[in-house]
Amino acid sequence: MEAPAAPHNPAETQLTVTSPEQMRELGRRLAKLLRAGDLVMLTGELGAGKTTLTRGLGEGLGVRGAVTSPTFVIARVHPSLGDGPPLVHVDAYRLSGGLDEMEDLDLDVSLPDSVIVVEWGEGKVEELTEDRLQVVIHRAVGDTTDEVRHVTVTGLGERWSDTDLEPLSG
Repeated sequence: MEAPAAPHNPAETQLTVTSPEQMRELGRRLAKLLRAGDLVMLTGELGAGKTTLTRGLGEGLGVRGAVTSPTFVIARVHPSLGDGPPLVHVDAYRLSGGLDEMEDLDLDVSLPDSVIVVEWGEGKVEELTEDRLQVVIHRAVGDTTDEVRHVTVTGLGERWSDTDLEPLSG
């Protein structure tokens, strides 16, 4: 049996998602935990469900505009329809220069006032803040009809040290 985690160790939960609608619902539940200044990094192969999760997150945050993959525009801002933070949705897949290229997007300027979700951000955006939520989506390789996804959500940094991620389980 492991000892209890020390303060500031990552909070983590693991979930199994069996449909795109469940992935969207996970995004809606995740939105309830987020606030302006939060960075969410999404990791997973093509077709894993990163944009589907972000679509649900946008619904949960109550932002304007359909959330679609920003692959060709790199970043898309979805203003809030209420008093919540805007959602900045970034697809870093085509960015190879790491933080230098990311700095051109001025994410550090947007971060205090927005929720920023970065697909394919691993190794590129960690320097923006020590406080971030890492979402890793695993899917069966080869069987493209399998909708089962294994999702690991890890909260890093002081912001997430006391946050209970269990509500994400539904």
